[in-house]
Amino acid sequence: MNLSDHEGAETMPGPKSKKIDLTKRQRATLNQFIRRQNSSQQQVRRAKIILAAADRRNNQRNADLLGVMPSTVRLWIERWNLAADILAKAEADDNEKSLSAAICRILADDPRPGRPADFSPELICQIIALACEKPEDSGRPISHWSQRELADEALKRNLVGKISPRSVGRFLKRSGR
Repeated sequence: MNLSDHEGAETMPGPKSKKIDLTKRQRATLNQFIRRQNSSQQQVRRAKIILAAADRRNNQRNADLLGVMPSTVRLWIERWNLAADILAKAEADDNEKSLSAAICRILADDPRPGRPADFSPELICQIIALACEKPEDSGRPISHWSQRELADEALKRNLVGKISPRSVGRFLKRSGR
């Protein structure tokens, strides 16, 4: 469905959304994101929000058309407007890849707050490599590693200060072991 062709789009009452001015290149690039098969659903939804806002409908109308909350529409309009300098610089490069990359970064998720990971990717690789070794080479009187034995061996080798057998199991499961 073409959002700009929707009947009654201009007549719905309510606060107007903040103004977004798109250049022809920006509009074309956003439409490419929508049509591209390897665009994430999030990128497509966000590109549609920007295009709808550029058509000057209010936030509630755009939210209804796109199946999102009005606060989501406001958030992405604000993020787009804050990136005006980045977009202008990317357009000045006169390189489609530069503009596409800039728009991709704008439509991407912000880093989320939270606790840092307990185990680095390097440590997880070391534990998986340990699982590939023969237990008898480590002086273990077993024929196959258990999650508990791997956790104990990782502690014995001072790879970690503490680790549960369940964590070892999750690492192995993700690795396909």
